[in-house]
Amino acid sequence: MAYKITDDCIACGACAAECPAGAISEGDGKYVIDADACLDCGACAGVCPVGAPTEG
Repeated sequence: MAYKITDDCIACGACAAECPAGAISEGDGKYVIDADACLDCGACAGVCPVGAPTEG
């Protein structure tokens, strides 16, 4: 199941830089993950300073 970014996101961009699929882009006030492109690898969750990316 694809990861999602919660409202805890501080829009730092660390997750987007780490995503091997390029599935993360800047949205309106927070980053968003394209569920169709997400590889469910968890790389985003591993680098997020606030734990915003969650499996779901």
